[in-house]
Amino acid sequence: MRLYSHEELGQLDANATELADRIQSGQALIGVVGLGYVGMPIALEFCKKGFQCIGVDVSEKKVEALNRGENFIEDLKDEEVNEMVQNGRLRASTSYEALADADVIYVAVPTPFDANKDPDLSYILSAGEGIASILQPGKLIILKSTTFPGTTEESFAPILDKSGYKVGEYYLAFSPERVDPGNTTWHTGNTPIVVGGVTEAGGILAALANNQIIEKVYVVSSPKVAELEKLLENIFRSVNIALVNELAMLCERMGGIDVWEVIEAAATKPFGYMKFTPGAGVGGHCIPVDPYYLSWLAREHDFETRFITLAANTNESMPYHVANLVVKAIARQPISLYDAKVLIVGASFKKNVKDIRNSTSEAVILRLLEQGVTQIDVTDPWVDYFPVGGKKYPSVDITPEMLASYDCVVLITDHDAFDVEEIVNHSRYIIDTRNMTNGVTHNRDKITVLGVTEPKVKVEELKIKN
Repeated sequence: MRLYSHEELGQLDANATELADRIQSGQALIGVVGLGYVGMPIALEFCKKGFQCIGVDVSEKKVEALNRGENFIEDLKDEEVNEMVQNGRLRASTSYEALADADVIYVAVPTPFDANKDPDLSYILSAGEGIASILQPGKLIILKSTTFPGTTEESFAPILDKSGYKVGEYYLAFSPERVDPGNTTWHTGNTPIVVGGVTEAGGILAALANNQIIEKVYVVSSPKVAELEKLLENIFRSVNIALVNELAMLCERMGGIDVWEVIEAAATKPFGYMKFTPGAGVGGHCIPVDPYYLSWLAREHDFETRFITLAANTNESMPYHVANLVVKAIARQPISLYDAKVLIVGASFKKNVKDIRNSTSEAVILRLLEQGVTQIDVTDPWVDYFPVGGKKYPSVDITPEMLASYDCVVLITDHDAFDVEEIVNHSRYIIDTRNMTNGVTHNRDKITVLGVTEPKVKVEELKIKN
């Protein structure tokens, strides 16, 4: 943790200096709006450093659970959350009044898009309204939610100003989250972050606050820079995933080339290349959303982000492609689409987490329903129920008898808990979108792998029962 010098803090006004002293002495009360994958780790890290922390969330269920000492974020340790609640450092409320005495308030609320794929800032603006109702001079507000450049200064600050105070009387900064659910190497404490203050004092104070729990904090010149760099991080991934997704479809068309072997071969290069792998699309809270945030902003400036939008469209087309692979697999069997039974293996958007936000499995199921496949089940050891199109799909247990009852098994999320050998041994036909069957040498004729030429259709497979 960095200790700021008297010379650096000497640039601050009296209110900012007082706040800096409270932060560095561990006396500052920390508030967190939004107790999800971003907000809860921030709150817990501050509590572990000895700070008092109050969380606010619209979900009564979350607030009640946390106040009982219950953890609902899988990347956090249950015992650590419970300890911080029991010793009085961590508590939660549904009321913004609970933040009246908070010195630093983090805002970590969702930023989805609407039906037209335009940014939905309603959660941010609602949080701003709540904070404005209790805002006092000398407080620091740090927006964490991923958003487009200009949000902090042009949308969020005017809402906070309804308090009767202006930026400069209170302090405001943007510091984008860098959370990777399920990552056991990089977490809140050791992942470097970026901070951009609306004022110089806001940047210094935000860096100072973050530095209490995060090893490396980099200050940029403005919130707009910090907002755009966050979009760049995720769009970089979107574009590269789209590249390998398109390459996978090309390899299927050309024949004789395994895209997974191509990717592994390219990954042997120690410089100038980063490995990305194809799949049924992209999921999670950022990658499917961020390209559209930037494209919306570009249109506001009479500019079209053609390359970025094309990549997003490519990724969005993958569930259609996977659904078509399933339909082809069913067509090889003496059964109609309406009567066919399909098992979706994996509901969460990435391996070894329970997060189902923007899961590609949902998109694949919707595409299959559109094509007339109505008998669909889902299995996922991390998910109890999977909501799709107004229906809740309970997670079924995998057994040899159960696997054998499906006409097609679709591997979408590569959880470590799945026994791929068992799935291959007992399934009639498999569509593998994550190369999970790599290394399985038997029964290859009943496996179609995304990015690999499909097995040739045998004549006997086309025979239809009388």
